[in-house]
Amino acid sequence: MASTTTTLVAIVVVACLLASGPQEADAAITCGQVVGYISSCLTYARSGGAIPPRCCSGVRALNGAARTTPDRQQVCSCLKSIAGSSSFPYAAGIPSKCGVSVPFAISKSTDCTK
Repeated sequence: MASTTTTLVAIVVVACLLASGPQEADAAITCGQVVGYISSCLTYARSGGAIPPRCCSGVRALNGAARTTPDRQQVCSCLKSIAGSSSFPYAAGIPSKCGVSVPFAISKSTDCTK
């Protein structure tokens, strides 16, 4: 039983690492943290409608947390993965609807290295 649990935990950890993509060496923010900040936005990103106030609070907090260039590049890469999914067609409009200016377009074609 413990072996099965340990194996399952290892599989979940590896899956999370693979899903987050390559990490910028100096980035302090992880894709898991990005998702934590914007988790209350996912319903809107999926189907539109009214943006929950908690979503905008999370977007503002994420924007404030991503202070360095490597952090912003990492956030960009994480959001690019989400925006590139056809499951979240409204993701790109969230920052402007929350009154937050981000230095990159949230799009699957964005070059996050710049």
